Amino acid sequence: MNETLMRAALTAAERGWHVFPLRPGTKRPALHGETACPRTGPCAGGHRKWEQRASTDPERIRAAWSQAPFNVGIATGPSGLLVVDLDVPKDNSSTDAPDGAATFGALCERTGRPVPRTRTVRTASGGRHLYFTAPAAVRLHNTAGTLAPLVDTRAWGGYVVAAGSTIDGDRYELEGPALLRPLPDWLKAMLMPPHPANRPPMAPAASGRRRPYVDAALARETAAVAASRQGQRNTTLLRAGRALGRFVASGDLTRTEVEDALQAAGESAGLSAPECRATLRSALDWSIAHNATRTEVAA
Repeated sequence: MNETLMRAALTAAERGWHVFPLRPGTKRPALHGETACPRTGPCAGGHRKWEQRASTDPERIRAAWSQAPFNVGIATGPSGLLVVDLDVPKDNSSTDAPDGAATFGALCERTGRPVPRTRTVRTASGGRHLYFTAPAAVRLHNTAGTLAPLVDTRAWGGYVVAAGSTIDGDRYELEGPALLRPLPDWLKAMLMPPHPANRPPMAPAASGRRRPYVDAALARETAAVAASRQGQRNTTLLRAGRALGRFVASGDLTRTEVEDALQAAGESAGLSAPECRATLRSALDWSIAHNATRTEVAA
């Protein structure tokens, strides 16, 4: 088993794909976390995460995979890949629920495009990974459901389990065409974050019409999101959206004002544009639904 998985890791590395070990039979990285980091070897200059430690060095790969039957993780960002993950419903109680392949096919049909044919790997759960070369001119990040339900993407900040790996006795297998193709332009356009210059400016406060504490709250929450650290960014953005959503419900702020301010702050903190949009949509929808509007208060 070690030999088979080592060969899978070396084969991926020969393609220029950066690999790292996953715990045997799982999708979880086998590398130490920050709290257990010995600050030696590759981490002598500070803790390095799996994306930084993924390698194409055959000697390092042989040394790692000789220790245990590790599954193979491919760090998509350093490998120059964008992988479209067509997942299957987690709830198997309904056989009528569409899977990621169906929702992605519907997206292609709506846009008048054929389903792209490229290197495809069948996952252990029965889903599909569509491999594309990532565009060099833009740094794309992971998305979750941005394209369609049960359709995620893996790029910078993400990884996929390589063909040859096994989970619960089911193997990731190459399926269909093996040729790797570039990400289609229409998909790139849907995944590409908006340029800051193209983002509409935040509407100025109407002098004399807005209470000072509303402006203070907007400034405070925006600053908190911009200053948030890795591991807390999405939670901070969600909390800020919920806090400011009550002012949208009351009519003291417009939804566009809040979205523009927090979107820019989230991106500056390191979140991808699709992540920000999805989190803000969820936070504001929840907050507006749970806070009284000005009309309701007056009544």
